[in-house]
Amino acid sequence: MTNRIPESIQDNLRFLCVEVDSQLANLQAFFTRPTAAIARRVAERDGYARNLKMRIHADCIRRLSRKKTGEAKRRLLRSLELVSTDLDRLTELSRECIHQLVDMDDLVALEPETFPPMLAQVRSGVAKVEEAVAGSNTQRALQIGRLEASLQKDVRRRVSHCITALKRRHNRTEDLTRALFVAQAIRQMGEVLLHLSEVIISANLGQSVNFERYCSLQSLVEDLTDSENEDFSMAPIAETRSGSSISGISTGQDDDYVAIFKDGLKRKVKEERQGVESWHEIYPGLAPKILSYKKRGQSAALLIEHMPGFTFEQILLNESSELLDEALKRLTRTLKSVWRETHTDIPVAANHMQQLEKRLGEVYKIHPEFKHSGATVCGVDLLAFDTLVERAKAREACLEAPFSVYIHGDFNVDNIIYDPLERRINFIDLHRSSYMDYVQDVSVFMVSNYRLQIKDAPLRRRIMQLAQDFYRMARRYAISQDDVTFELRLALGLARSFATSTRFILDNALANSMFLRAHYLLELVLAADPQKAHRFRIPMKEIFVD
Repeated sequence: MTNRIPESIQDNLRFLCVEVDSQLANLQAFFTRPTAAIARRVAERDGYARNLKMRIHADCIRRLSRKKTGEAKRRLLRSLELVSTDLDRLTELSRECIHQLVDMDDLVALEPETFPPMLAQVRSGVAKVEEAVAGSNTQRALQIGRLEASLQKDVRRRVSHCITALKRRHNRTEDLTRALFVAQAIRQMGEVLLHLSEVIISANLGQSVNFERYCSLQSLVEDLTDSENEDFSMAPIAETRSGSSISGISTGQDDDYVAIFKDGLKRKVKEERQGVESWHEIYPGLAPKILSYKKRGQSAALLIEHMPGFTFEQILLNESSELLDEALKRLTRTLKSVWRETHTDIPVAANHMQQLEKRLGEVYKIHPEFKHSGATVCGVDLLAFDTLVERAKAREACLEAPFSVYIHGDFNVDNIIYDPLERRINFIDLHRSSYMDYVQDVSVFMVSNYRLQIKDAPLRRRIMQLAQDFYRMARRYAISQDDVTFELRLALGLARSFATSTRFILDNALANSMFLRAHYLLELVLAADPQKAHRFRIPMKEIFVD
């Protein structure tokens, strides 16, 4: 949060922090001295904190509605709304505790002396909120977030004690049950503190980040800079469909990225790491270097070398025709070199139809209109798409690639980087790399061009031309390798990619166009004579034209 908090909001935030601490202090006192007066001070004082929260919300909304409010100020105001909501939630949880406690016959079953230290931790977190917010103090925010783990540990001990007592048929069953509810409320207080921490950290960084992700990032950057005090900033680059987030990391005064930070599920990040390392062993120079790797629980994070240059998508959409031609030539040479160097005479099946079957459910959820049972028009049977896939799957069983090469596995236009200064191609997002039919990468690349949601007619023609140029390159390579089933396998690969890509596209016209192409390609494959595979041709100009 680089902007100063408006004075009116800062005043109300201070009053809210004081009120929350007061409520927690009263709850803390009730455990030591359970009186009706203390219970009333908690239970009946719900309006003030809520009013303070609503004042902060109203002030933030009023300022957000101004046209001249900059993006940094907007982030600050949105974070203040969330902070005030979390603080008010702590008072709600305090009241929930009191409602349980006042109905208990005897607090002894609760072991009341164990709860004030927990509430003291919550209060220590609240005491740090104003400084963390007003001073953009990420270290204070981290201290708030770390309290959650300690509270979870203390609450687990209490819950375990109560459950053990209940199993012994304890005669204070109702009191022990209420004690469990109190423990649950305090556990939720820890979760609120963690969320407060994440809100403040996210506002400081300029993008949403959870506590675990930031700790991983901080640890990785320390490895990179050899300094705990090195300032760094991050900017979102992408979010993968598997849930991973990708950000660019800058340090010091330099705005250029020094590394790329990627985090997500440990299994996915581990696959990415293994993919990069495999490329370094099999074909050095194409994949970025891994600078650092950390794992925490079920999550993991990578710090990867930043590759200078443009993605192929950026070049295609924004750069000159000369640069596009240069990049395509370099990509063509690189791919042919990789295919030659990694060539192995082991037949392999891409199983495009199996891949398609696994994703059809997701396609139909987004586009239920694509699912039909077939029809008959003028005596001609129009097969349902599922039927076409099933029959094409049987046909594909006889269409193995005669050799295998090492492929990218997710060869989209945004996973290829070209550096015009070094005249060098690099690959990123390598978690699906393996020895496979090269047609898999060819089909994915071609369809990743088509599915770009660009309506500008000249640019659209440029996109279609690139797909056809890439096809001609791949076909020449297939001919040089006596790969007679190349076109049939490519038709199936294109059908697979056209159909499965629609699950990410809400533009009905584009999605329908892609699905019809998949339907048409499958019909072509099924109508072809397998004994004359070398004569089959994909009508490329009809497929890649709008």
